[in-house]
This record gives sequence, structure tokens and C-alpha cells, in this order.
Amino acid sequence: MKYRNALLIVLLIIVSDQLIKLYIKTHFYYGEEVNVIGHWFRLHFIENEGMAFGMKLGQAVTGKLVLTLFRLIAVVFGFYLLKRIVDKGYGKGAVICGALILAGALGNLIDSMFYGLIFTESSFHLAHYVAWGQGYGKFLQGRVVDMLYFPLIDTKWPSWIPFLGGRDLVFFEPVFNIADAAISVGVLVLVFFQKKLIHKNYAKTTPSTTTIVTEETRY
Repeated sequence: MKYRNALLIVLLIIVSDQLIKLYIKTHFYYGEEVNVIGHWFRLHFIENEGMAFGMKLGQAVTGKLVLTLFRLIAVVFGFYLLKRIVDKGYGKGAVICGALILAGALGNLIDSMFYGLIFTESSFHLAHYVAWGQGYGKFLQGRVVDMLYFPLIDTKWPSWIPFLGGRDLVFFEPVFNIADAAISVGVLVLVFFQKKLIHKNYAKTTPSTTTIVTEETRY
């Protein structure tokens, strides 16, 4: 698989991720929810300052800056590593997984780097674009937009279960975005199918050697 094809995958995921984020950011109130398919697939607008699926690293500004800088370094290294994977002839599956992980990291990095500079706060009012640097945060301190919500099971624990009886039971509860999904798919496929994916496509050669045996070399 060619490097430019891997970059095309990265580009397509980033464009898809950013388009839906920009739409949600400017058309949804914070916390607004819309059913897409029944009650098990919803668009639910939230923002987070941490990692995928709303996880956090440390506290407030320091944790946010550390995470964003880590993402930036990881993305730069990711482009180099993806190029190396392609050049070394690894299979198409491994290259695609690498492109998915890289695209996901870059997609969320864009939010962290720039959204605080170009958007107003999302609260009881719809967010809107502002002049560069006039937004709700500083460079590297933007919040990641999440919106995909799949509560496949939304019920309550049976009353007879100790400690949990009567409490809400929701599966799958995290709200995420396309970038998160790309990272998760890439990592999980590599973990479960690494033996099939992580191999090199060696060029098949069929050497044809003609041995001439003469009377002189026979003895």
C-alpha cells in the first residue's frame, strides 16, 4: 500500500470528524440530545478536556497542556512511523490501522489546539465563530467536541442485586467522536489480529539458475 493512500485515509477521517464537530458545535446547545435511530443512537453534545471517551489527565490547565503537547508529539512521530511502515512493506491491514490511529489523534489535536481560539463558550447559547484569539481559551487549551452516544441498553439493575439494585444501567455510556472511534478501531484490530496484520510483504522472486556441468567440473 502506498504512503499517499494512507495519507488519503487520514485526510478523509479528519475531514469527516471535523465537519460533524463544527456542525454540532455551532448548532447544538451544550447537553442537547437528538435521537437518530430509536433511542439507542443519539447525538449528544458534550465537550471534554481530556483523552478519548472523556477520560482526563491531571487537573485543569496543567493536565490539559501536558495532554495536548503529548498529542502533538505523538502525531508528528505518527507520520514518520506510518511512512516507515509503508516503506518496510508491511501489509495493507497494518498500514490502514496505523492511518486510523494517526487520524484519530490528529482529529482531537485540532480541537485542543484551535477550538479555544475560534469559538465562544458553549453553554445556554449556541457557540459561534469569533476573530482569531478571541475565543473561550488559549492556544493548546481547546476542548474536544464529542457527540456520538450509543446507549444500547438503558434500563435499571434488578432490585435483588446487592448495592446495584434499582440503579440505572446504561451500556454503552461514553459519548465519543469519529476520531475516538478511529483510534479504538485501529488499536483493537491490531491487538486481536496482530499475527495476521503485522507482517512484511516480501517480493516473490523465482530465481532460475542454470547449472552447466562440464566434464572438467565433474571430476
